[in-house]
Amino acid sequence: MEKPERTERTDAGSIRIADEVVGIIAGMSATEVPGVAGMSGGLAGGIAEMLGKKNLSKGVKVEVGEREAAVDLFIIAEYGVRIPDVALKVQENVKRAIENMTGLDVVEVNIHVQGVGFAVDSKEEDFRVR
Repeated sequence: MEKPERTERTDAGSIRIADEVVGIIAGMSATEVPGVAGMSGGLAGGIAEMLGKKNLSKGVKVEVGEREAAVDLFIIAEYGVRIPDVALKVQENVKRAIENMTGLDVVEVNIHVQGVGFAVDSKEEDFRVR
């Protein structure tokens, strides 16, 4: 049975961090990276569903143990970026954010690029996924 939150005992009591909180941290830190158009909700009919930057825990799968966490992120990359560079920056940003905010040791951050977002007008945040 999967544990829904991490519990840490202190002299003053206990601290519980829900897996969803770790997922939100991961989603926020991933979408902060230039070149990430948004998170992906999966594939529907062979086309990636873009969730945008508002649904921060969607497109994120987190496994949290007592002291470690592993993260899978499903992202949409912006058209024209060098995907390996963006993915590396996402890995670094997500690892740093989770470790700094929760104290967990992030053992892996796996990036799954589900599609490419094309700008549909002059606004940088309006993308169409292919």
